[in-house]
Amino acid sequence: MRTGIAVVIALLLAATAWAALAPLQAGSRDLLFEIPKGTWDRRMKGDKSSILPEQLTLMLGVRDVLLLRNSDTVPQMFGPVLIMPGQDFRLPFAQAGEHPFDCTAHASGRMTVLVVDAPAAGLPRLMWRLHSLLNT
Repeated sequence: MRTGIAVVIALLLAATAWAALAPLQAGSRDLLFEIPKGTWDRRMKGDKSSILPEQLTLMLGVRDVLLLRNSDTVPQMFGPVLIMPGQDFRLPFAQAGEHPFDCTAHASGRMTVLVVDAPAAGLPRLMWRLHSLLNT
């Protein structure tokens, strides 16, 4: 019985150490947001529903490239960039901070990209992983 408890405790400690020290990884550094077909038509008809979130959060070194895909039939503006129908636009971020952009796909006409630093190894990374696990 004691051996079983010791094994469980050892496994829990190993898992905690891994969660606190292992590097953060993502399948891709791109975070894709698609502007769906019909977005412009809905805006012109007065639809105020949100298609994209007002704020996106990216993490340096993990998921730090915003990939916008315009699946609408009309061009869309994101900041100073005109994204043609069927076109993708990749915007990499190299610095943490709050980055506001004008965006024609939003009812408010604005979108903010919040870029955060990856949590440091140890307790901050462990807490981040626990928070992510509980909010999934």
